[in-house]
Amino acid sequence: MTRTLRIATFNLESLDDRPGREPSLAVRLRALRPRLLRLAADLLCLQEVNAQPSHRHRPRRLAALDALLRDTPYETYARVATTDAAGKGPLDVHNLVILSRLPVLAGRQLLHDLVPPPSYRPVTADPPAAAATALAWDRPLLHAEIDLGGGRRLHLLNLHLRAPRAAFIPGQKAGAGAWKSVPGWAEGFFLAAVKRAGQALEARLLVDRLFDAEPRALIAVGGDFNAGSREMPTRLLRADTRDIGDERLVTRALVAVEEMVAEARRYSVLHRGRKEMLDHLLVSPALLPWCRRVVIDNEGLGDEAALAAELSPDSFHAPLLAEFELPEDDD
Repeated sequence: MTRTLRIATFNLESLDDRPGREPSLAVRLRALRPRLLRLAADLLCLQEVNAQPSHRHRPRRLAALDALLRDTPYETYARVATTDAAGKGPLDVHNLVILSRLPVLAGRQLLHDLVPPPSYRPVTADPPAAAATALAWDRPLLHAEIDLGGGRRLHLLNLHLRAPRAAFIPGQKAGAGAWKSVPGWAEGFFLAAVKRAGQALEARLLVDRLFDAEPRALIAVGGDFNAGSREMPTRLLRADTRDIGDERLVTRALVAVEEMVAEARRYSVLHRGRKEMLDHLLVSPALLPWCRRVVIDNEGLGDEAALAAELSPDSFHAPLLAEFELPEDDD
């Protein structure tokens, strides 16, 4: 006997409900809710969930997400979400959220828990930087332990790695999207790459700690990596033995389940006509044999550049879903 487990990841593209924001939340809900319902996920990793202010100085709330999930099965799911540094409420923007139909045993976020922020002194800053400062990641990663029943648990990691856009360099910006010099832009681009790689490294170190505690751990790492399958952050997370060169470490490699999808359909973003797979779901060797089906809901996916220009209510990311058939008894 087996039972089905459906794990999905979806970047909601700055889900929000701020006054004057276009398109309005009501319009966005009509576009996004059918996508969530088609997924029918048991476990759902969401990215870019913005928080809304509360009255009387109370912590911010994920009111836009509550509205999206209202009157859907997800409304009753357990929820794990990122919080501010004080742990009092969600971050202002770009929260990570895990929704689970199954019991959640534990949930936590990691931000420089395993990798300290490197010190860096910009070389193109104007005026020159007096000293090195800490180069912190933009957001945490989210880890939930899910009770699969039968004595099994799944470690689910939700990631949103930094986009490959140049980071701020003091005195080098001429305006939004405009730089004063090529060296300034190049250094900003370098710093963005360091931040993105640092996030991936922290996630990878967490994965290895899970393997240290349980060599056959059931692990799934999903989210918006802002990187293709062979780009450095994804390779760092996968730890393929083709990169490491030691087959004895194969049990610690993660496998991208989207590789089960035909190459012509293997993309989650369109950017100026170019198909890119930026959203991923990586699984541990113990979980992989149970994967039966993978779907990337990119039918009718709009081009990112056109969506941004036209303020489309939809996301320019396609949801990714993997379906597993779990044996009732652990072998």
